[in-house]
Amino acid sequence: MENLRRVTPATALVLEVLLSAESVWGLQIVKDTGKKPGTVYPILERLEAAGWVQGEWETAEERKGPRRRYYRLLAEARPLAGEFVRTQRSRNALDAQPSPGFHEGAWGAV
Repeated sequence: MENLRRVTPATALVLEVLLSAESVWGLQIVKDTGKKPGTVYPILERLEAAGWVQGEWETAEERKGPRRRYYRLLAEARPLAGEFVRTQRSRNALDAQPSPGFHEGAWGAV
């Protein structure tokens, strides 16, 4: 398992979805994160190449439509993935707070 060079907020969202289930269909990850497929699938490819995620094609033939690709976060990646998700949540919480000492009208009437 390789270290991830960068963990963007979108990567943390994908990891959060992967942490929540044993195996998740790619399009379900797109829906759950609210990100576009052009954002999610490259993240999944990077995670798979780094050895964090294992992807496999659906084998059931009774379902109609194109085959689905399912992704599973590997056990050894779970602790680090959880850490990245917690860090991103903390950053989001800090970003949502107003700056200390700032209040409306601080600059007076303009």
